Amino acid sequence: MVAAFMGVAGGELLIPTIVLLFGVDIRLAGSLSLLVSLPTMLIAFARYSRDSTFAVLRQNTRFIILMGAGSVTGALVGVVALTVVAGPALIGALALILLVSAAKVWRHADN
Repeated sequence: MVAAFMGVAGGELLIPTIVLLFGVDIRLAGSLSLLVSLPTMLIAFARYSRDSTFAVLRQNTRFIILMGAGSVTGALVGVVALTVVAGPALIGALALILLVSAAKVWRHADN
């Protein structure tokens, strides 16, 4: 339910929850987060494809291509990082990302 409300960004909540509550390795937690999010994404895709929401995507083709390329690049870098970077370093990086996200949300709420 939380993933449905937060969308893909639900990983910021899912990964720490899986690690802290279930004691799963952070590498596996990232994969499990994607697996949990997949049904939400598929249902959203099916729902939005029924109306004219995707018409906006055709108007922003360049942006979508750049975002897709960035996503693929990030995934490839992430796969390499999983084989090279130790689990505790990944947990530290995730904590830093969460702190930065929280600060940005806090600042945005003040505006």
